[in-house]
Amino acid sequence: MNNSGTRLPAFHGTGVALVTPFTDDFKVDYVGWRHLLDFCIDGGVEYLVVNGTTGESPTTTAEEKAELLRVAKAHVAGRVPLVYGIGSNDTAVAEELLLSTDFDGIAAVLSASPAYNKPTQAGLVAHYHRLAEASPVPIILYNVPGRTASNISAETTLRLAQHPNIMGIKEASGNMEQCLAIAAHKPEGFLLLSGDDVLTPALIACGAEGIISVMANAFPKRFADMTRAALAGDFTKARTGLFHLLPLNPLMYEESNPVGVKAALEALGVCGAAVRLPLLEATPGLKERIRKAL
Repeated sequence: MNNSGTRLPAFHGTGVALVTPFTDDFKVDYVGWRHLLDFCIDGGVEYLVVNGTTGESPTTTAEEKAELLRVAKAHVAGRVPLVYGIGSNDTAVAEELLLSTDFDGIAAVLSASPAYNKPTQAGLVAHYHRLAEASPVPIILYNVPGRTASNISAETTLRLAQHPNIMGIKEASGNMEQCLAIAAHKPEGFLLLSGDDVLTPALIACGAEGIISVMANAFPKRFADMTRAALAGDFTKARTGLFHLLPLNPLMYEESNPVGVKAALEALGVCGAAVRLPLLEATPGLKERIRKAL
């Protein structure tokens, strides 16, 4: 249920790739975590992603991941669906995580393609088929070649879309031609979700159903309003919302994600800006430019 009282279909609209708040001594800040969950839900987003790569999953421990999920389930208490991030460049490890996770209260899995290995397209198909067979909930593919060093092609996405337990893709390739090929040929019910915040209205105009967003951590209402406007065909309103956010977008990634959005969250009083090595907290200059842009 969004803040206008209208229920969108499942996983349409805005999902938030949640950051993981840390204290100044780099422990998980569970007070900040609860505050962030409420901030996003009160802003009207449709669902939340726990333990995605924006949540610094490479540097949180298995115990921390389990506790973040436990706290999120208890605190969200069914107000919005939860998606859980599970992935690995070792297919067997990802499969074991799927088999050992308590999926009570989890609506879907977001799984980034394997990083570093650079699998072939056939290897990607085999990887995701293994995960889809192991997962008790539907899987959302995540294509982010700028981080994984391999691209899930449109042809591979469409092949994977035939699997009954693969429900959609978060497409963050930035390749509009590839996204359009998916939109043009995807089967009914398969979700094309933008993985690039500023491309969201354009992709929705071409058939996407929403976004899994980084910026929506800090601007949930603005982002949710923009996305719903686009889904309703009001692209004048969607453009206006997008253009308000546009100056902030490059600042979010200038010193890597989630450094920028955590600096914005700190400026807004939601949670702290701390990140774990090898990332570094935003420099004073970047923080100042973010504050001015806010």
